[in-house]
Amino acid sequence: MSEQLDQNPPSGGSPSQGAVAPSSDSNDKLMAALSYPVPLVGLIILISDTMKVKPFLKFHAVQSLALNAVLWVGFMVISFVTAGCGAICAPVILLAMLYPAYKAYQGEMFAIPTLTDFIKNQGWA
Repeated sequence: MSEQLDQNPPSGGSPSQGAVAPSSDSNDKLMAALSYPVPLVGLIILISDTMKVKPFLKFHAVQSLALNAVLWVGFMVISFVTAGCGAICAPVILLAMLYPAYKAYQGEMFAIPTLTDFIKNQGWA
């Protein structure tokens, strides 16, 4: 057993590798990133007892669900007002989810200007 531990070379981190947030591992960052384009992942995070206690995951799960709700309600209103021609905006909503997903995967707890303030005032995150 000790021979296996001794055979592993020490890992030297290169400067190009980003610093990992101390409160989140790579699985947490992946789950947080996936919660933006796939809102079901955010719901799973909030339902799971082991994941909802992690502040990083809870923050991104709540923020992603709120962002998805705001964007999809806006999409529905635009589609209704433009008699369905606003349906062209659906791919734009998916593209809008890529930037927050990227930031979450980098381990950042970034704020969406008015949405994050609203979430924190409600006590959700």
